Amino acid sequence: MTTIIIIVVVALVVIWVISLYNNLVKLRNNRKQAFANIDVQLKQRHDLVPQLVATVKGYSNHEKEILEKVTLARTQAMNATGINDKIEAETALSSALAGLKVAVEAYPDLKASQNFLQLQGELADIENKLAAVRRFFNSATNELNNAVQTFPSNVIAGMFGFHTEPMFEVAQEERAAVEKAPEISF
Repeated sequence: MTTIIIIVVVALVVIWVISLYNNLVKLRNNRKQAFANIDVQLKQRHDLVPQLVATVKGYSNHEKEILEKVTLARTQAMNATGINDKIEAETALSSALAGLKVAVEAYPDLKASQNFLQLQGELADIENKLAAVRRFFNSATNELNNAVQTFPSNVIAGMFGFHTEPMFEVAQEERAAVEKAPEISF
């Protein structure tokens, strides 16, 4: 009788460990899938940036440094491997694009150009979609991190090499602008 109880208890523990492990794998895969969704939007963004840069270049030859920064950031973002490298590279590209938007303010003719307006609209659409998939990615990352850090799944996570993962956050350069209240003038 004691042997049967021990076998049942061991079987329940094994089933419990398998269940926790499978849940951690599912959460890790959800995070990877969420980043794959980001990759789709990033591909569109990377395809659009050269068109935007070419359009702006026609109007602002002396803004060469900003355009080179955007081009370099795009190249680094396209060549990044791994989720964490891509997060860092895309954050740099977002900062570069923000600098480009500021530079464009000095060119009223450019802001009125139909090509530029269309590209700007497409870029805004892609940025909105990126924001949505980043929120989903951060949600998936949060679920994984919670499972990795809470008991009893943290025991299984430690045994099988699961660890907390970084969120997709706003770059330090952009943090001040994000935290500042918008100025409204009429």
